[in-house]
Amino acid sequence: MTSYYSEEELKDLGLAEYGEDVRISRKCSMYSSEKIKLGNHVRIDDFCILSGNIVIHDYVHISAYTSLFAGHSKIEVGSYCALSSRCAVYAESDDYSGDSMVNPLVPAQFRHIQSEEVNIGNHVIVGTGGTILPGVSVGEGASVGAMSLIIRDIEPWTINVGIPCKKIKERSRKLLEYEQEWMKEIH
Repeated sequence: MTSYYSEEELKDLGLAEYGEDVRISRKCSMYSSEKIKLGNHVRIDDFCILSGNIVIHDYVHISAYTSLFAGHSKIEVGSYCALSSRCAVYAESDDYSGDSMVNPLVPAQFRHIQSEEVNIGNHVIVGTGGTILPGVSVGEGASVGAMSLIIRDIEPWTINVGIPCKKIKERSRKLLEYEQEWMKEIH
């Protein structure tokens, strides 16, 4: 027995859809799996949590202990992305202002939940411990450093770090040449 679900076991998970070469750790937790769509060549490692309406495209690696919480909104991860270990992506969050109560055990009428889609473009990498909050779009090719807090949209092809996350410089696009070369080899 391997540490990843077999093809037969993947069918039993109740995913909305999944492509070829999908490797999901047996130690991954999924909630509302009928709302989760996975492309081709996706790997999800140990102790990850996926919850709600999530779309993950092709050639994506979700490292150990990473969590994606879509709630009633949506999280979309583009192709050729990497979310390093212990990242957290939230499409929903409680109101921390004190104007309402918090946590799922409190009745809805006493809570205020921010619920906004999160979009992560193609060729994005988020370093270990990165946190993305509701309503954020991380542009194509963006790179986010370890332990960064992403509270605003990230421009495409930039390198970003910090709390809150800020652009420090442009990111090279050389990887696009490698993508084209690789795709020629496999097709």
